[in-house]
Amino acid sequence: MHFDTVIDNYMPIADWRDEPGHADQAWKSIYNLDYLKANIAGGEGFDWYYDSAESETAQRRLPIADGAFGEPWVFRCKDLKSWWSLPHFDRVAGVRAAVPTAWLPESKPFRFTEYGCGALDKGANQPNRFVDPKSSESALPRASTGRRDDLMQMQYLRAYRDFFSDVANNPVSRLTYTPMVDMDHAYVWSWDTRPFPDFPAQIDVWGDGANFGRGHWINGRISNQSLAAVVAEVCHEAGQTAIDVSRLHGVVRGFSLTETGTVRAALQPLMLAYGFDAVERDGTLRFVPRTGEPIATLDRAQLAVSEDVGGAEEAKRAPVAEVSGRVRLGFVEAEGQYDLRFAEATFPDETLQHVTQSEVPIVLLPSEANALAGRWLAEARIARDTTRFALPRSRLALGAGDVVSLGDASYRIDRMDLGETQLVDAVRVEPSAYRAASFDETLPPARPFVAPVPVFPVFLDLPLLTGNEVPHAPHLAVAAQPWPGSVTLWSSSSDGDYEVNRVIAAPTLVGVTESVLSIARPGLLDRGPALRVRLTAGSLSGATLDAVLNGANVAAIGAGDAGTWEVFQYVDAVLVAPLTYELGLRLRGQQGTDGIVPQVWPVGSRVVFLDRTVQQIDLPLSARGLARYYRIGASARGYADPTAVLRVEAFDGVGLRPYPVAHLAARRLANGDVTGTWVRRGRIDADSWQSREIPLGEDREAYAVRVVAGEAVLGEVSVISPSCTLSAATLAQIGAIGAFSLEVAQVSDRFGAGPFRNVLVPA
Repeated sequence: MHFDTVIDNYMPIADWRDEPGHADQAWKSIYNLDYLKANIAGGEGFDWYYDSAESETAQRRLPIADGAFGEPWVFRCKDLKSWWSLPHFDRVAGVRAAVPTAWLPESKPFRFTEYGCGALDKGANQPNRFVDPKSSESALPRASTGRRDDLMQMQYLRAYRDFFSDVANNPVSRLTYTPMVDMDHAYVWSWDTRPFPDFPAQIDVWGDGANFGRGHWINGRISNQSLAAVVAEVCHEAGQTAIDVSRLHGVVRGFSLTETGTVRAALQPLMLAYGFDAVERDGTLRFVPRTGEPIATLDRAQLAVSEDVGGAEEAKRAPVAEVSGRVRLGFVEAEGQYDLRFAEATFPDETLQHVTQSEVPIVLLPSEANALAGRWLAEARIARDTTRFALPRSRLALGAGDVVSLGDASYRIDRMDLGETQLVDAVRVEPSAYRAASFDETLPPARPFVAPVPVFPVFLDLPLLTGNEVPHAPHLAVAAQPWPGSVTLWSSSSDGDYEVNRVIAAPTLVGVTESVLSIARPGLLDRGPALRVRLTAGSLSGATLDAVLNGANVAAIGAGDAGTWEVFQYVDAVLVAPLTYELGLRLRGQQGTDGIVPQVWPVGSRVVFLDRTVQQIDLPLSARGLARYYRIGASARGYADPTAVLRVEAFDGVGLRPYPVAHLAARRLANGDVTGTWVRRGRIDADSWQSREIPLGEDREAYAVRVVAGEAVLGEVSVISPSCTLSAATLAQIGAIGAFSLEVAQVSDRFGAGPFRNVLVPA
């Protein structure tokens, strides 16, 4: 049998640090796809490893080598190509076997059953790390600040796809003609089936919603675009192809071009929001992020002399009154209802009431909008300081957008006029204004969903509960959240010409089991483990044993189909979690349903609490057993509304079903005959202790008696009294040699045989 090699791939593809002088700084950025791809089959776990926490902190790397046999790939967790393409040799107690194992190189591909990266700072350093305050395994990746970083997650996933899309990195097997890594079956952790953005916003429903921001989820993120891709698309649409966006790093969740115009006008909102400039270099339009970090240091003594500059430098500072101390930013809120929101930033010493307000047609997280407003505010105050100076022609390499250090400050060159000298206008900048800030993630408020939703109908073909029901008519329970006011059941013999069948005024409590319920003896209290049930809505309460014996706390448990339900009662109902109860001290198999109870009701079984909201539907006796069409939905919207639920159901009329017999016994006589006896039960008025004998409840007394060996029915007879004798000759004739089971069911002329009881007859 052929199996693919499956692995959970959370191997690090970065070892980035923020401090200058770290080992990987030549790559310029952790978001550099070339850097990340170079570490998929390289870096930690391939070229080198850390032998201690101290080495990790100091980035003191030890090479991975195999001095004994020259097979370093044995110790490289990332060296998939060697593991896939080379013979394998066992090493027992450090001794390499002379003969390779049965592994046939290139015979099967790798599959990543999981791979992914948290959306947090430096997640690629340790992709398996996650943040969950409730977990003992909660931890940040190496050197991470802990801030949310969706771009990190995006670049990690892009790096894997790009890397293994290249046949040089993912060769095709010469045996199977399939790639080494089967990326068609590589699964990102994780896509959550809960509806976005209700998850994560509804934290009262889902307790892990607060973990979403920095988690591994790709819901709501998979449609994001990189800033570089968006800028490139805008430029290409305008016919501008000589561009360089390699230094742009950012995530665009949504961007609206509100009007046509120049490329610069189209890009202006992005430039303001993401802090980058467009500069022309050697015929190429380069997009340069604002970092505030100088690329050159200027000495005032080496500045050029120009008639346009009074002295070596003209420095100016704008009055405080010209600088707003409060910024209000309008944006479109991400991960919510995409409403227009506002973020505001204010200096602590601000006393003036003047507010600078602006809007950007960009979808942002509230934390990103807060950071943007703060950056604008800081830039405005820092930019009060401007300077003008001239550079000699030896400094022609500098241009607009470059940051230079002059004296004890840094300046960004905003304008350069080239003449005999280079006349420069520059504005002061501070690197701290552009460093990513950490903000508490505030989940957008979840808006109540007021639109109509499909209801959840449950049909129950039940036995008689009180004796006053229509025996052949099923019951209907309806749950909905939110409840639409009233629910109507429409019925028809075909999918058309529907008529109102029943109007349901209130929802029924419906739940799902979170523990198993094993079979138990009827007629006695089931004191086994509590049954855990999670409700969709509502609450439960316990009752006294006397109240339960008088009919309180009735419920039905089943697999979901209409005809298979066990009726039970419970005394205790203990709330153990939101909407979750444990039901204890139960009466099982009520109303004759003990005959259809399986050995175990599994987790996920449906539980319906049988109160007055559960109603019988109208069903002609002639329609029993025939499939009919039902539509169930909000009364105000009609059966043709898309939210109306369609069901096609046929009902046996379990209220007509005889109960299983009681006290079945059988014995083999000395002459080889087998005799069986039992006690009949009644489904109508059979609970009274006043009568000498319970009412028959059927038109006549009749039983079906079967001889069963294994799963084969060897013979069946009908009798009209609660006993039966099978002669040895009859048993021999039907092949009942040795042990067999004797099965008995009471028979109704209208329903047929009820549930069979069985007893083993030994040889």
